[in-house]
Amino acid sequence: MGTFSLTLHVWRQKNAKEAGRFVTYKAEKVNEHMSFLEMLDVVNQDLIAKGEEPIAFDHDCREGICGMCGFMINGNAHGPHRGTTVCQLHMRHFKDGEELWLEPWRSKAFPIVRDLAVDRSAFDRIIASGGFVSVGTGSAPDGNAIPVPKTDADLAMDAAACIGCGACVAMCPNASAALFTSAKVGHLGLLPQGQPERDRRVLAMVAEAHAQGFGHCTSTGECEAVCPKEIPIAFIARMNRDYLQASIRERPHTGGRGGSG
Repeated sequence: MGTFSLTLHVWRQKNAKEAGRFVTYKAEKVNEHMSFLEMLDVVNQDLIAKGEEPIAFDHDCREGICGMCGFMINGNAHGPHRGTTVCQLHMRHFKDGEELWLEPWRSKAFPIVRDLAVDRSAFDRIIASGGFVSVGTGSAPDGNAIPVPKTDADLAMDAAACIGCGACVAMCPNASAALFTSAKVGHLGLLPQGQPERDRRVLAMVAEAHAQGFGHCTSTGECEAVCPKEIPIAFIARMNRDYLQASIRERPHTGGRGGSG
């Protein structure tokens, strides 16, 4: 197919306090082998040459590992293909003359930094509230010293694949962080090292997700559909069960006959 051109309608906004708007650009000589971000790099080079402000967007490794890149393309988080980040999306999937609408993640918990870039530090605060193992585990044991059922090991690896990109939040009609939080709760809760803090972890991380302004999960499944690592919503059900059990175990006991006094 060679090269072609696209019409881009890009959301431009200086910061979270100022109003934003769509601005139209022409992307010329787009190569089918470019990634989406490489195409934006070319557009930005042209803008800089004209003395205009380049389009701001998050990126880092550009290999679908770091979770930095991400924005909406025609209403879909990370674009039209499943299991793909924006940096892994290639231009061969688009047609000559196609119009694309690019806008940032839309969530109260993800304030806009500039243009397509948002502040996802709310995810960091969820992790800081309990997404770790703080108890002493000693030096690294032999790989076979602690038996872990293969089903649990596989599930833990599936959950640990979460890169924290925020697509699940952006696509959810409630802007829920349930898939992200459940993945971070799940991969530790499935392993022996995560058991001592299991109850405290799920209670703290769910509470922090709500405190950060994320919405409640209503099981629409949009998060699973756009997750670049294809993490299933079954982890949300697992987190809800752990949360209920932890709430019962952590409930303060009252004295007196009849329980609730």
